[in-house]
Amino acid sequence: MLENIAHMDANDHRSEDAALVRAFVRRHFSWRGSLRMHGASLGLDLLRAPINVALAPVFLFVRIAALVLSRLRLVRAGRWLASRRILLRSDASRALERALCDDLLERRTWRGNTDPAIPARHVEDYLGIRSAVAEIATTLLVLIAGLLVFRAATPGVLSLAPLVSERAAFNAAVAGFPLGESLGRAWYGLFPADQSVWFVAGVGITLVVAGSIVTTFAGVVADPLQALLGVHQRRLLRLLARIDAAEGDDPAIAREHLLARMADVSDAAAALLRMLRP
Repeated sequence: MLENIAHMDANDHRSEDAALVRAFVRRHFSWRGSLRMHGASLGLDLLRAPINVALAPVFLFVRIAALVLSRLRLVRAGRWLASRRILLRSDASRALERALCDDLLERRTWRGNTDPAIPARHVEDYLGIRSAVAEIATTLLVLIAGLLVFRAATPGVLSLAPLVSERAAFNAAVAGFPLGESLGRAWYGLFPADQSVWFVAGVGITLVVAGSIVTTFAGVVADPLQALLGVHQRRLLRLLARIDAAEGDDPAIAREHLLARMADVSDAAAALLRMLRP
């Protein structure tokens, strides 16, 4: 009898969570809700974005180090290292954090653990995962652009920058060719235009800044698509379950972070292969 009651209570809790999550996703991850939330990024977030892109590999390294410490039974040191904030908190993330607390966590029946540090830690992890998803979305956009424009796989700025600088140098040289553009295209098709190191570096920096801005606003498109596919719902339900069970005390690494860094490795590998190609 008691088991049946407990089972009914668990089903009621799951139904309550599912209803709250559906309402939250409709309000904040629809096209309108996502635009409203990302409106907070029109400010200092544009400066924080390139810094966070540069700090993302450091974040993953710290999480891996924390995981290693925990596996070596240095649990306290691992938890301390995992709790270090590496990425700069964006205004959009603050807006989402307030929404999570006001429109989801405070509206559900509180059960399980009541330690306020537990929800804060898991909400922080959730926000980090969203940032990694935005990076993955940007990587896909860069990859598609490279395939369409240059017919080459460009999983990031490192592999895209040489192609863009080469195209820009070619167009500039052809435009200034004394015998006309037609002969200029033929000439520079045989003899590539010279590119200074500073020119290539400038193109690369420009692309990094542009890519970070795209990452900042990638959620405007990515959020509604993830809501449509049920990704947001599953991720939020997992967040609530982890808070209730106080799981995740060990510094685990979400697969989204690994995928984002795998894209970086692929980008570096593609750039290296291009440099080594005769």
